[in-house]
Amino acid sequence: MAKLYFYYSAMNAGKSTMLLQSSFNYRERGMNTLLFTAAIDNRAGVGRISSRIGIEEESRTFEGAVDLFTLVADELKRRPLHCIFVDEAQFLSKEHVFQLASIADSLGIPVLCYGLRTDFQANLFEGSKWLLAIADELSELKTICTCGRKATMNLRIDDKGNAVKQGESIEIGGDDRYLALCRKHFMEKIGWSG
Repeated sequence: MAKLYFYYSAMNAGKSTMLLQSSFNYRERGMNTLLFTAAIDNRAGVGRISSRIGIEEESRTFEGAVDLFTLVADELKRRPLHCIFVDEAQFLSKEHVFQLASIADSLGIPVLCYGLRTDFQANLFEGSKWLLAIADELSELKTICTCGRKATMNLRIDDKGNAVKQGESIEIGGDDRYLALCRKHFMEKIGWSG
């Protein structure tokens, strides 16, 4: 039985690297994969999944009204598919997540999603919330804080390296805009006192 998987972490844990490596492993064994990423994330170009270590690949994009189930069902008419990969899964909508679950349940294709759990204010992203709720398998990918502890939080910073405490939940960026920190150092940086 195919499953819906969610691999989540803070920034810089190697999510995209793991996705690209896994897709490569399928293709190396003669199997077909289909990759998706959020249209909003254009850091490497629209429809490209890119890793900080320099590997990248073309992908399909998702946004608002895209029906992922229909896209995959249509692709199945052209070729067999053995695994679906979704990068930047935090940007999925509730509908997208349920469509991905239907791909696993009705079409029998495993779906592996990779994304952040929370935004810079420690709020769950919509896609992450629904993946945490209905995915068959959850896996936390680890990265480390500057102190060496496990990083679980994403701190948004300005161009001087200061913590940003307010703003829109979504702002695309990399190391220039975000730091992965443990909860203790995240709380210190945002000035939280309990």
